[in-house]
Amino acid sequence: MSKRIVGIGGTSAQRSSSLTALSAVLAAAAQEGAKTTVLELGQLGLPMYEHGVPVTDAVKRYADAVAQADALVWSSPLYHGTISGLFKNAIDWLEVLSGAEPPYLHDKPVGLLAVAAGGHALQAISTMEHMVRALRGWTVPYVVAVNRASDAFERDGTVKSDVVDRQLKKLGSEMVRAATLFGAAKGG
Repeated sequence: MSKRIVGIGGTSAQRSSSLTALSAVLAAAAQEGAKTTVLELGQLGLPMYEHGVPVTDAVKRYADAVAQADALVWSSPLYHGTISGLFKNAIDWLEVLSGAEPPYLHDKPVGLLAVAAGGHALQAISTMEHMVRALRGWTVPYVVAVNRASDAFERDGTVKSDVVDRQLKKLGSEMVRAATLFGAAKGG
């Protein structure tokens, strides 16, 4: 049975290197037989999260896609040393899964990817690791932190760095492997 891998990422910008990187990871996972879906944060129309705010249809669709995934890939640009506000807002909306069975991201593998214009993309990865644990998920040990996005991606969105290309493909492969391992442990 093919594994469902959902990617969450992007920005509201016209061109997004973090979305380009996410798409490359999911393409690699699809080549290994996974069914993949990209949730482009700039296109989801999620309202700002606040406890008690009504849950919109967009939030329901987003939460359902996350709940039904066998694994997730999170991709954020580095903004001022951490994840983007758009990305944080989307993750905050996962609170709607608190009453699910199992709750939140319980026993769900999550791959982490961050892209920075300069250096320090790993800082966004560190932030995301804390968020995954808080939501009861498991981070995949292999992460991709892309520094100097202009050296890694063409303006048209293609990957121009062979090293980054190999890293993104490796993360895609690791996501299929993790989804399979966790699925076997759950009896699925």
